[in-house]
Amino acid sequence: MKIVLNKVMPFPLASIQHGETSIWGNEVVLEHGKKIMLNAASGKGKTTFTYTVTGLRTDYSGLISYDGRDVKSFSPDEWTDLRINKISTDFQDLQLFPTLTVKENLLLKNNLTNVYSESELRSMLDHLGIGDKWEQKCGLLSMGQQQRVAIIRALSQPFEWLIMDEPFSHLDEANTQLSLSLINQRANELNAGFVLTSLGDTHQFPYDYTLNL
Repeated sequence: MKIVLNKVMPFPLASIQHGETSIWGNEVVLEHGKKIMLNAASGKGKTTFTYTVTGLRTDYSGLISYDGRDVKSFSPDEWTDLRINKISTDFQDLQLFPTLTVKENLLLKNNLTNVYSESELRSMLDHLGIGDKWEQKCGLLSMGQQQRVAIIRALSQPFEWLIMDEPFSHLDEANTQLSLSLINQRANELNAGFVLTSLGDTHQFPYDYTLNL
């Protein structure tokens, strides 16, 4: 799925000066299968990008299209199908259910498409060093632990694009590398692309290209 932003300008950011290479106000193509870092300082619209490109915000001028179709034309049912099968999101505020366990949070997402077994989900938790948190309520986890749960949840569906908003902000470099390896492995399995917003740290990952806000 090719995503195109054609002269998109979120209304809340219209009064801010944006550079010549900014995605805001220019034409940007997210080519299917590409791994992209979106680099920006705080306040330049990383979270706005996440919500806008996934159809959760519509307060912008310009055009966003998926495979040539204006996203503002999609019905609620079409958006539901897209978010189950084609576009996954890892939000900066995580949006986990704090009173539910790690198991319950992961299964709520995974059961929509049944892409993983419980043992596979537990194996990913083990890989990220939180295998002992399966029955723990998410609200009692540290932010770094919650970020790792949210990453696994985002991977627990089919997708053509994974949009991640500063997914490693509470992780040390060792856990970041483990998480990035898992993300890259899943994207390769699906021949999918991803966009990772960052304050500038590449974590030594070979992105296909970098965009700026």
